[in-house]
Amino acid sequence: MNALLIAGTDTETGKTVLTSALAAYCQIYRPHESLGIFKPIQTGTGDCELYQKLFDLKQTSEEITPLRFQAPVAPPIAAEQEGRLVDLGSVWQAFNALRQQRMRVLVEALGGLGSPITHELTVADLARDWRLPVVLVVPVKLGAIAQAVANVALARQSGVHLIGIVLNCVNSCSDQEIKDWTPVALIESLTNIPILGSIPHLADPADRSKLAQVASNLDIERLLLS
Repeated sequence: MNALLIAGTDTETGKTVLTSALAAYCQIYRPHESLGIFKPIQTGTGDCELYQKLFDLKQTSEEITPLRFQAPVAPPIAAEQEGRLVDLGSVWQAFNALRQQRMRVLVEALGGLGSPITHELTVADLARDWRLPVVLVVPVKLGAIAQAVANVALARQSGVHLIGIVLNCVNSCSDQEIKDWTPVALIESLTNIPILGSIPHLADPADRSKLAQVASNLDIERLLLS
């Protein structure tokens, strides 16, 4: 079984877009491989319905996202507001059940690698404890270099297996802006982590054919053979 954690430097970086692109590629070009999508915890409105609409996953909402909280804040805060606990034991059981049923599982993280899951654990800690290889989504914007460097440093400190970085144009960007804000050679030099490609701004992020095409332009073998 192959599993890959798609993490970001922050919220709204494009984790859902990359997850969707990889899922579209798998279902179109590797239909013999059974695919599962997993988002361990969701606070506020999530992407579960989008995944169910776009892909033939044969998963219930609970099988995609086993733990949900209403408030769009960090899980330990959302849990406190509802008088509940962040039960990672039940989340791990749901993930284990899914990975035993599917050849490939794409796991979308919440927030950035430093985002808290409990009062003691971050997304990076979960990646390490679950022994998940990680791809880091870095949004193309001013400040992206510093975000990439900081998150890679956290990944190393936490013992995370980071396989690479994918750049994502959350907003429409010119070629010059992309070069200025996310210079590939500089980011790779500072982090010693390969950049596996970039995702252009997508006018329709629900177009499966376009998503699969976007994935095919990435270093797909490294991403899917993790």
